[in-house]
Amino acid sequence: MSARAAAAVTLADFGSLSTERLIVRALEESDLPDLLAVNGDAETTRFLPYATWQHLDDARAWLARMRGIEAGGTALQLVVEQRSDGRVIGTVLLFKWDATSARVELGYVLARSHWGQGLMHEALRGVCARLFGALAVRRIEAEVDVANTASHQLLLRLGFAVEGRLRQRWVVRDRCYDVHLYGLLATDPSPDFKS
Repeated sequence: MSARAAAAVTLADFGSLSTERLIVRALEESDLPDLLAVNGDAETTRFLPYATWQHLDDARAWLARMRGIEAGGTALQLVVEQRSDGRVIGTVLLFKWDATSARVELGYVLARSHWGQGLMHEALRGVCARLFGALAVRRIEAEVDVANTASHQLLLRLGFAVEGRLRQRWVVRDRCYDVHLYGLLATDPSPDFKS
C-alpha cells in the first residue's frame, strides 16, 4: 500500500475480528456492566492510568471520555468478548493514531479471573495482524510501567522490542513511575501477523 493510501486509512476501518476464543469489537454502552466487573478490581487496575471503578457511573464517565477521544479520529476503544458466552472480559485501546506516519499506540486490560490463559496474547495477536494487514500500520507502540512484569512478558512474546526507559514518565494516584517504551514494526522479524 502506498503512503498516500495508508494515510487515507482510519481507525474506524478496523471493524471487528474473531479468534479461536474471542471477538474483538468496538465498545458498546451495553458492555459497561461487564467492564465494571473488570475495572472494579483494584488488582486489575493497579497499572492503569485511572482509578478503580466503584459504580456504573464511573463506567459511564469513562465511556464519555472514550467517545470524546474517538471523535477526534485518533483513538478507537475495543472490547474483548468471549465467544463462548458473549461476556466482555477486557479492552484494547488504539490511540495516538498518526495516519501520516502509519503509527498507533496500544493499551489493554484483562479481567484478573482470566489472567494466565493466553487470552490477551490471542486478542493482541489478532489486533496486530489487522493493524499490519488491512490498516497498513507501520509501527505499533506501547508504554508499560516497569513494575508490570506480566505486560512486559506479553509484549516480548508478541515480538515487541524494548526501545528505552522513560524516567518519571507519569504521575497517577500520587505515584510517579517510569515506563518501558515498546515498539513493533511491520518489518520486524516477529511472529506471523498475517490476517
